[in-house]
Amino acid sequence: MGEIASQLGQLLVQSIPTIVFVLFLVAFLNRLFFKPLSQTLDARAKATSGALVEAREQADQADAKLHEYEQNIQSARQEIYHHREEARRKSLGERDSKVQAARGRADEMVNEAQADLDKQTAVARSELVTAVESLANEVTVALFSPHVSGPGPGGARV
Repeated sequence: MGEIASQLGQLLVQSIPTIVFVLFLVAFLNRLFFKPLSQTLDARAKATSGALVEAREQADQADAKLHEYEQNIQSARQEIYHHREEARRKSLGERDSKVQAARGRADEMVNEAQADLDKQTAVARSELVTAVESLANEVTVALFSPHVSGPGPGGARV
């Protein structure tokens, strides 16, 4: 066992330069290679995550603006609808008033025509009554006055 221990000690002494070289190489690589690489990767991760955070913020802002624009468009549409409805009601009101005015004028014209017709009917009746009376007088005179020169019954002169 002593021999193994001495061989181990000798091996350990011979490996000291290799251990020192490996430690130096690790320190050297950490300082010149891994540390800058780590810093670059950290910066890249920060930039990427920062860009992602910024992109999310911009997406949220865009969504907020989109929602605001949609609300503005909806309110504008409602306002346009209300203006159209108001204009339609106004137009219907004007149309109804014009129709009522036209009906009033038509009723007046009908009433005037009816009155004129009633006057003409009264005049025609009075003229007819006068003509009937005159015709009745003529018929009475013709029937009850003696005929001197007219044909009688059976075509003979009386």
